[in-house]
Amino acid sequence: MACWINLGDMVKLNAKKFSNTIALKDKKRSFTYPELNKRVNKLSHSLLSLGLKKGDKFAVLLENSIEIIEAYLAAAKTGLIIVPVHFRFVGKEILNIMENSDAKAFIVHDEFIPIVDSIKKDLKNIPPDRYIVVGKKSKDYKEYEEFIRNSTDNEPEISVDCNDPWIILYTSGTTGKPKGVVRSHESYTAFFLINATDFGFNEHDICLNVMPLYHVNSTFYTFLFLYLGGSAYIHPAQQFKAEKILEIIEREKITFISLIPTHYNLILNVSEEAKKHDVSSIGKLLCSSAPVSREMKKLIMNFFSGVELYEAYGSTEAGLVTLLKPEDQLRKLGSIGYEAIGTDFVKLLDKNGKEVSDDEVGELYSRGPMMFTEYYKMPEKTSSSFRGEWFSAGDMAKRDKDGFYYIVDRKDNMIITGGEHVYPSEVQEIICIHPDVFDCAVIGIHHDKWGEQVTAVIVPKAKSKIDEKMIINHCRDKMAGYKRPKHFIFIKDDEMPRTPTGKILHRVLRGRFNSKEV
Repeated sequence: MACWINLGDMVKLNAKKFSNTIALKDKKRSFTYPELNKRVNKLSHSLLSLGLKKGDKFAVLLENSIEIIEAYLAAAKTGLIIVPVHFRFVGKEILNIMENSDAKAFIVHDEFIPIVDSIKKDLKNIPPDRYIVVGKKSKDYKEYEEFIRNSTDNEPEISVDCNDPWIILYTSGTTGKPKGVVRSHESYTAFFLINATDFGFNEHDICLNVMPLYHVNSTFYTFLFLYLGGSAYIHPAQQFKAEKILEIIEREKITFISLIPTHYNLILNVSEEAKKHDVSSIGKLLCSSAPVSREMKKLIMNFFSGVELYEAYGSTEAGLVTLLKPEDQLRKLGSIGYEAIGTDFVKLLDKNGKEVSDDEVGELYSRGPMMFTEYYKMPEKTSSSFRGEWFSAGDMAKRDKDGFYYIVDRKDNMIITGGEHVYPSEVQEIICIHPDVFDCAVIGIHHDKWGEQVTAVIVPKAKSKIDEKMIINHCRDKMAGYKRPKHFIFIKDDEMPRTPTGKILHRVLRGRFNSKEV
């Protein structure tokens, strides 16, 4: 069966087509497509020299860097399967992923060596000579540049099929223990081609990557530009400073960025001096990974004047499901759009598996060519996530008469108080409109009478003097009484538990505050 060529093959082709184009750049380095292709080939042969063979897994614990991009591409060329590890994870969390994935080699940044060393004795699958370090040399680790230096830069002679697995991505764990999502080359190629069409990207675009490169958002969008022959500027995810991002946009003439609402919030609140940076090169922006308020959308479009703003809904498993395009941003405020090209009709099903009518809430199911293969070693979980060929990530949504979808909330986050259903996202959006609120999470706290008490956990803006009474007055005329928070908790931004992509971990908040007197 013929299929589209994978990303590894495409980089080889782009080395001929775009020989003078900068493929990757960071603060200190830049590589053209021919230079990148040669480095990736060297890494490919170096990994194979360790005794790894097609189908074997190797893990990477790396900050956003050119090296992690090269590791992904080497996997694509060799048929090895890359396992990106969350760089905010610690000992036991990393060990769980390493054990589950069967990784046989480990590439790490020097800053993470103390964490890796603390669990090394338990990493039974990895021989002592299969640890590689990016950055400063370290005892018992092969230094990355030395590791690849003497290897040939010829193309690896390994046949990689479109259905072969390329990546095992571990979910963010918003509802429990992270799951290994196996994704094939074909699922990514479908994403690259579909999104190039949906967004109108081409080889002249320059992407700024600040999202963690172990996350599906980054592997989708950063590699999309390498597939097309465009350029990607790689910025460390842990060094996100809004002023610095605006400076890079101006200097590098960035044309596209994918950011989460937290990032946009920080950018919108920069100093007046920082707002003077020229951001006119930005043609398109994507907001994803978490719901964005109506008010924030307006502010983003005002800050980046003339920009085409997109909002995407998807998941690590399903890829891109729906897309709200620029022309609909103000006309369909609050919507996640309609089906992306290549996605079959979305289904909204009730608890009995029957489709709901327009404006009724149901669980969102989708199917399409960007779908994952399976949860690694979890056949029962894989099976339970599907109804036939239709997959659900557990989100509740509704559809209007024009076919536009609206996420209501995650099924697991729904609050039941006095028998009434409350969707936290609806309450959060209203609270976040208040000018003194930086962020908010709404959770259910156990209550003897009502079952659950609607509780707002609020991060005030700097120097704000907001209090409980001000929020009560703000909510009074904007939502039904049973939806209004009955209890308020004020915390600092660094106390709000989040996934690495900015999603608030409601389950962590529920665990934290259900154990306390409220």
